[in-house]
Amino acid sequence: METKATVLALSALAQESRLSIFKLLVQAGPSGLPAGKISEETGISPSSLSFHLKELSHADMVTSRQDGRFVIYAANFSTMNALLQYLTDNCCGGNPCMTNSDVQCTSQN
Repeated sequence: METKATVLALSALAQESRLSIFKLLVQAGPSGLPAGKISEETGISPSSLSFHLKELSHADMVTSRQDGRFVIYAANFSTMNALLQYLTDNCCGGNPCMTNSDVQCTSQN
């Protein structure tokens, strides 16, 4: 993932409503959710939701598809995984990291 795309993705997620939307869509899985259900679950008004979904779409964090008269939104797992990979590249200076509640880097000494 390029630095510019990373900044765009992080910027899109660095807002409470958009982060809530994205987390909900990640939980929903690849099948996604219609906009009305997202609004209902998050408590975000439809007009605000439209703005936030546009920002997430612009950052390629969500995808949308038409299903009859509904627009279904889904987390873009490819972008999410690329973002996570970018953030964890060269983790711990090349030393293996332990996974627990407090991620700790271990020394190879």
